[in-house]
Amino acid sequence: MAEQELLAFRESWKKELTNKTNEDLSSNVTAQTSREDSKLKRYFEDFGQNRSEPRIGHDVASLGTIKGEEEAGVSAEEPQKEDQPQYVSIAEGLLDGRTGPLLERIQEERSRNKRQYCNVTNTSIQQQPQRKVNKGDQLVDQFIQDLNETNDIPFFDIELPYELALKIFQHLDRRELGRCAQVSKAWGVLAEDEVLWFKMCLKEGYHSGASVSSSPCWKSTLRDCRRSESAVRSNWKNRVGSISQLQYELGKVLCDVSSCDTYVVAGYTSGDVRLWDTLHWDSAASYLRPSSVMADLTPRPHVNHVRVNDSVAAAAYDDGCVDVWSTESGQEPVHHFQVPGRVQTLALCPDSSTLATAAGLDIRLDQPDDRGYWRTLRQTTLPKPVESMVLVPTAGGRRGDGCPLVALSAGETVYLLTPNDQEARVLHTVYGHPVTCLDASASRAALGVKSCGWAMNGGGGNKIQVYSLDTGQSEVSVGNATGDFSCVNLRDSPPHLLVCGNKDRRVRVFDLRTGSSVTSLYAHHMGVTSVQADDWKIVSGGGEGLVCVWEMRMGAKLWEMHNRHPVRHVRFNSSNLVTGNIPDEKSPRGACITDDDLTAHRRHRGVICHYDFSEDSTSQDHVLPICRSNYMESSGYNYNIGLAVPYDILSGSHPSH
Repeated sequence: MAEQELLAFRESWKKELTNKTNEDLSSNVTAQTSREDSKLKRYFEDFGQNRSEPRIGHDVASLGTIKGEEEAGVSAEEPQKEDQPQYVSIAEGLLDGRTGPLLERIQEERSRNKRQYCNVTNTSIQQQPQRKVNKGDQLVDQFIQDLNETNDIPFFDIELPYELALKIFQHLDRRELGRCAQVSKAWGVLAEDEVLWFKMCLKEGYHSGASVSSSPCWKSTLRDCRRSESAVRSNWKNRVGSISQLQYELGKVLCDVSSCDTYVVAGYTSGDVRLWDTLHWDSAASYLRPSSVMADLTPRPHVNHVRVNDSVAAAAYDDGCVDVWSTESGQEPVHHFQVPGRVQTLALCPDSSTLATAAGLDIRLDQPDDRGYWRTLRQTTLPKPVESMVLVPTAGGRRGDGCPLVALSAGETVYLLTPNDQEARVLHTVYGHPVTCLDASASRAALGVKSCGWAMNGGGGNKIQVYSLDTGQSEVSVGNATGDFSCVNLRDSPPHLLVCGNKDRRVRVFDLRTGSSVTSLYAHHMGVTSVQADDWKIVSGGGEGLVCVWEMRMGAKLWEMHNRHPVRHVRFNSSNLVTGNIPDEKSPRGACITDDDLTAHRRHRGVICHYDFSEDSTSQDHVLPICRSNYMESSGYNYNIGLAVPYDILSGSHPSH
């Protein structure tokens, strides 16, 4: 019944087309229209003669033939164009209304695929002439053909040039690029472009100084970097790695420690200053020799302060002398000067060689010129003695001239000092509310303010004030603690975050955008002395000598390490952690550390610890020598502190060993 209705519909359609053709012929239609009608008529006549046989492939082939003859007729009627450049043909195609220069190629590809499909269908029908084709097979064949036509259209090849499509893909992340690569071949080529993955590596902080040609496959490079970062984070959480301790000679007590990403410097009561390279921590430390003026002094004065960055190291002695060494040129000092009185604080710019010294009321600022000769940029005097001082990083270019900016706290006042200013500018001052801690980044300064008298009784509490260095105005005030804020870290914290420690034994993290508290941790048994945080962890040191590592989001303690003496220095990067336990008593009473009493010496000397959580930190070369001893050595202890390698190495027990 359905087949008869279909035949009747086709007969009526043929009559309508025939009548329309006659009317058009009487109206002087073009020759092209008559050819099309004759082809349709011939198609229906063939269908009427063989309607009892399956004609699926023949119908499709006839349609393809009609379309091919139509295209051939149109191309024959058009005048033959002369050879012309490609850009002229592209421009003419755009003027004719085509959406892109590849439209003709896409149409030819679709016609070719249709002809191939029809040939395959005809072959299968000729091989099985008696097979009855039902309506389901026809729908499946038509669906497959529609899918082939859809896949033949590369979207960006027609709609957009490659450069514009690449510009759009630059706003996608890794997961979105992976999904787009599965859409089609054209999108896959775009998603695998090296420029996209190179910029993604730079955006995530990997290989900042590289170029596009530095790696043959930036996608693999990014995958390896993220895999390594994940392994390092797992090592941090599980305390998997190696630890190195500075074992110093008898009779010398640690006075101060400073570190950067590359170097660690320490000063001792004997007047010695030592420098270590964290990339080769097992190697012997290099002595930084004092100037010739101090070399003849006996006994030599104690070292009060040490500072280091990637280019220079500086040390201030108890008699007011200051020595500066280059970390590259050698062990002799490149600059030496002396200030009246004892140096109260010493500051070194993290990204330049600018050095600031405060002794009593006097402030001095030194910097080398382009030829390497040191000169004094500024000398000034403040009304009150300086208690803390920070050199603001020059990155960010607030003034645009590269002049260093010094932030100083003296009593309840915080000053800003530059070499070009006639007098120090007052950033913050509140009578009777002293400043307890100070830190600064490239654009902000954070200071802890102690509330006294009526402010404390009114419920105000101690606070952290954050100022903008561009405008000099207060941006936000955070914290409401009963104890004094003992340390604050703004320079090494993530953007818009501030971490601080308090004498009430808590570590607090604040969001500077909203002024709200992110987390508050009951961290230590005594006051917090040093703290640093990144995007997922917090490392804090306390007065009892405990170093704690916290997970910021959950507020859970991952692990802790204890040494004698307060933790005065904590600094870490992605895979390394340096801590310094500095004794308060530099000349302990009741114990002679110059003798051979190892117990007394260990009790009073202080210690520097270096933790390495990199992927290769658990290899054989990074294990402490005491953990690598074997039975053949008579002076070794056969145990492993970190349980990172087997207990013993039995040499000669098996050929494989």
